Amino acid sequence: MTYCEHCGVSFSDDTEKCPYCGSATSSIPPTYMNTMSQYFYNSPMVPAGERPKRKEVVSVKGLYKKYSKKANWAVTNVSFSCYEGEIVGLLGHNGAGKSTTLKCLEGMLPYERGVIKICGQDIRKQPLAAKANMGFVTDNHAVFIKMTGMQYINFMADVYKVPTELRAHRLNALEKVFQLGSAINNLVSSYSHGMRQKVCMMGSLIHHPKLWILDEPMTGLDPRTMHAVQEFMHKYAAAGNSIIFSSHALNTVAKLCDRVVLIRKGQQINDLNVKQIMATNPYFDFEEYFLRNERQS
Repeated sequence: MTYCEHCGVSFSDDTEKCPYCGSATSSIPPTYMNTMSQYFYNSPMVPAGERPKRKEVVSVKGLYKKYSKKANWAVTNVSFSCYEGEIVGLLGHNGAGKSTTLKCLEGMLPYERGVIKICGQDIRKQPLAAKANMGFVTDNHAVFIKMTGMQYINFMADVYKVPTELRAHRLNALEKVFQLGSAINNLVSSYSHGMRQKVCMMGSLIHHPKLWILDEPMTGLDPRTMHAVQEFMHKYAAAGNSIIFSSHALNTVAKLCDRVVLIRKGQQINDLNVKQIMATNPYFDFEEYFLRNERQS
């Protein structure tokens, strides 16, 4: 039996490279503490001769949304998918429809037309089953300010029925990324904007969702935490999960994303394969591409 040194997946044959993340395998189970894998990442047994196929985690087809009968469409015919191991960015100007799309995807907003599925569950027909597979960080970082950070995270763990022992280990892993320290026992009302962002992220991850959704995730974070979060996003996706986030930071999008869905005035105008583009043209300028599309509008 061999084990992935990164994500902890076990194999019943002499696999040399993990098909999930490409890391080397070892005959000795990893200690995990270096990679936060033991209690945070799933470790399914993969039978000999079988290799995991990427599954579709998110399916958005023909999404239409307006905020009133007389209003213009906020989102028009947006369609995209996100698979296991993928990080997908939503890119667009202020008011383009990014947050609206994410809130429809998460189930916060009703929509007029279209089908949204999370792990095969229709967000309209099976909302609880669909939402059990996701964690969402909103653009306003809403959190109960009369709770302490620890109370809020435990509240989120209770909502998603995370066992007490498991949540303790996951919290330790998350603390290494976000480093709230002793402030986790303080009231959220005393937190800075960046600290509220951190505790929101920790609460959204405590149940280890298959899909992590973030709306402008880097806003308010200090450079150290921003770097740690970006590294964590790569590792979290590499473990077979999916991430969708919106951002105005073009450099961040280019660095993190496998694909970018470009939205302008509520309409999807492109779905770019970032890795493919960078492989063929490492000097591709996303900022120029984005601005050129804006000028065309």
